[in-house]
Amino acid sequence: MNQAKKFWFKPKKWDKSLITLAIESGFDGIYVEKEMVEKTKALSKVKVISKSKKADLVLGKDVKEVVIKSKQSEKKAVEEKGRIPVIIKNKNWTIIPLENLISKTGNLIQSVKSFKEAKLALETLETGADGILLETQNPSTIKKTASLIMKSQNENLSLKPAKITQVKALGLGDRVIIDTSTILRPGQGMLVGDSSKAMFLVYNENVKSPYCDPRPFRVNAGGAHAYIRMPNDKTKYLGELKTGSKLLVVDPKGNTQQVIAGRIKIEKRPMLLVKGKINNQDISLIMQNAETIRLTQKTGGPISVTKLKKDDEVLGFSQEKGVGRHFGQKIKETILEK
Repeated sequence: MNQAKKFWFKPKKWDKSLITLAIESGFDGIYVEKEMVEKTKALSKVKVISKSKKADLVLGKDVKEVVIKSKQSEKKAVEEKGRIPVIIKNKNWTIIPLENLISKTGNLIQSVKSFKEAKLALETLETGADGILLETQNPSTIKKTASLIMKSQNENLSLKPAKITQVKALGLGDRVIIDTSTILRPGQGMLVGDSSKAMFLVYNENVKSPYCDPRPFRVNAGGAHAYIRMPNDKTKYLGELKTGSKLLVVDPKGNTQQVIAGRIKIEKRPMLLVKGKINNQDISLIMQNAETIRLTQKTGGPISVTKLKKDDEVLGFSQEKGVGRHFGQKIKETILEK
């Protein structure tokens, strides 16, 4: 299972504007001297790393710091066995110690001073370090390195054509609308299905319609019972979502982005059953029966569920065979769903 990378920032000297820039750019931890902890906490609700007991992560207790000078110091970095984050500082920056440590332990945070070093650290041996600690006083380096945060969240899923086999009106049901705190681009949507094994790419409402104005922050996802693909290869029921939930947005090429749920709206509406097949894998989703609800065509464009017909092809996602879900976690198990 993919784990979110940690992006921490350490200014060479405390600077409100630099720390604010790092926080606004997506860094989720700030490393400061102990006398600057309260000042840093006043800027934003962000994890503060310091020697102070008032820090969220106390150095020496919640986080370990090791300067790599020799094989002996590498052993110190492995001692925690991934229990707590270990910040690795290289006397002379080189990727070799990180390569050695990745094969032995986890929860490694590589100290870096440039975008190039950060990129190398996150890509080493394909899996990369579990995070980076960027030490700089350069605003441009902060902004450039922040692009790696978005890249690290891209799970890049393999979407496939799903051939429609049936579209059938059902009657009333509870459908779930997801209003995100992000303006979604044309083509982006969410993966939703009656089964966690196969899901349709439901298009967002960034579409002009004679019936209502575009709402590019919204996805009318499906019935309350349906599964939605979440970040880090997890799933949830639509009915479980709430304000603040972190969600996965997917584009037609399978690129992903994490967004935050601003509001979840559940209402009774006429529902529609959409069935299809991805190769020989069954796929279905109960959705609201309305012109403004859309799936995603192979071209990346939207198609209304009310215009769907047999043999139309839309984009979907199916996971490998012999895999089930337990409380949203992927497990090796055969589960019959019908």
